Amino acid sequence: MKKVLKNVSILAITLLPNVAFAQLGSVKPPTAGLSTKSLGEMVIGIVNVALGFVTVIALAVIIYGGFRWMTAGGNEESVGEAKKILTAGIIGLVVILIAWVVITFVASSFGGTV
Repeated sequence: MKKVLKNVSILAITLLPNVAFAQLGSVKPPTAGLSTKSLGEMVIGIVNVALGFVTVIALAVIIYGGFRWMTAGGNEESVGEAKKILTAGIIGLVVILIAWVVITFVASSFGGTV
């Protein structure tokens, strides 16, 4: 019985997207790994993913600096080190924001969509 339920659930999960696309009519289902985007759009997508990844890293650095500051226990040396970590994280976020603005501006000036 468990094997039958397992097979039925795998079949249902596999066929569910086809049922959903059957309702849309004019929208085509995604192709199997084939992209219809231009090279510029793909590069912009890759850059956006990379900027998102480094933003997460910068936020993790800021959280780590805040944690270090909260656990410093009044030790001036530890507080100073935590402030340096927080400053580096904030500078990183500012650099990432500037990079995103520049990339968005350049892409839109060349006619690309971001």
